Amino acid sequence: MKLQSILLSSVAVAALSGCNKPAEPAAPVAPPTEVAAVKTPPPEYPIELACQHVGGTSTFKVVISADGAPAEVALVTGSESARLDELAKKAVQAWQFKAATRAGQTVSTTIQVPVSFNPPFVKPDECYSIEERLRRGG
Repeated sequence: MKLQSILLSSVAVAALSGCNKPAEPAAPVAPPTEVAAVKTPPPEYPIELACQHVGGTSTFKVVISADGAPAEVALVTGSESARLDELAKKAVQAWQFKAATRAGQTVSTTIQVPVSFNPPFVKPDECYSIEERLRRGG
C-alpha cells in the first residue's frame, strides 16, 4: 500500500510540475485590412454624349476576389444612359484592387462603386464641329 501511495504521489508531482511553467506567448494576429483601389482609370466618356450634356452616376456591386480582381460586377443603379452604364461596367471590370485580409489571409469582399460622368461646364470646341456635322446629316 505504501508503494502504491508513493507511486501515486510521484505521478501527481510530475503532472503538477508543468503547471508552474509560463505559457508560451500566443502568435500575434495580423489586424484585418480592407480592400484598397490600386489601379482604377476612369471609363471612356464619349465626346458626343458630353457635348449633349448626357451624364450621371452608375453604381455597381463589385465582388473583389482574394487576388484583387473584380470577380463580379453588377449594376445597382444606372446613370439613365445605357451606353454610359456599359462603359462604366467595362472600366470597373478592368480595375485592380489590393484584396482585404482577415487573420493575415486575403479574402473575397463585396463593395459598392460609383462611377460618375460629369458633362463639362464649358462646351469644348470639339462639340461645335460635332453639332455642325449632325446638323448637315452626317
